[in-house]
Amino acid sequence: MKLIFASHNQNKTREINQILGNFIQVYSLTDLGIHEEIPETGSTLPENALLKAQAAADITGLSVFADDTGLEVEALNGAPGVISARYAGPGKSALANMEKLLDELQGKSNRNARFVTCICLIINNEKHLFEGELKGRIGYEMRGDKGFGYDPLFIPEGDERTLAELSADEKNSISHRAKAIEKMRLFLETKLGSTQS
Repeated sequence: MKLIFASHNQNKTREINQILGNFIQVYSLTDLGIHEEIPETGSTLPENALLKAQAAADITGLSVFADDTGLEVEALNGAPGVISARYAGPGKSALANMEKLLDELQGKSNRNARFVTCICLIINNEKHLFEGELKGRIGYEMRGDKGFGYDPLFIPEGDERTLAELSADEKNSISHRAKAIEKMRLFLETKLGSTQS
């Protein structure tokens, strides 16, 4: 089965393909030669996932899914949340986002945080939502060179390493995105199985 991922993020696309294995082949909008940006104007992660999925479905006419992921930090009242990718401002780098987060947490002992991924799948004009979370804490310095986004700062529960210090297999076995993708995969397996029987 082929699914279109409503994103230009090749890091995410590669990670999702690793999680799904051979069951589904995922293609990004960039892979299809579609380069327009889909605005994220929603005020919540599910709203943004739905907006992006619907726009991609309208453009391609194919089965699509979109995700929106936020980092929620307890001491910052859930920030950066829905603006995680733009925390330091539009067009800023992941490094700038992490530096701002470290600045905001200076002097705060509560480093508890969680990643949340919300996925919206549109298949046969039906919309389905899936969510995954990963609890952990924010470190005091960036460590590791794997992963992307806030991975060098995020230490998952039960570990002392950041996500950026884990192998791809280790990260994909626990991550928020992997949990949401797994829920989508199980749904699709059941749906496809029932249509073929």
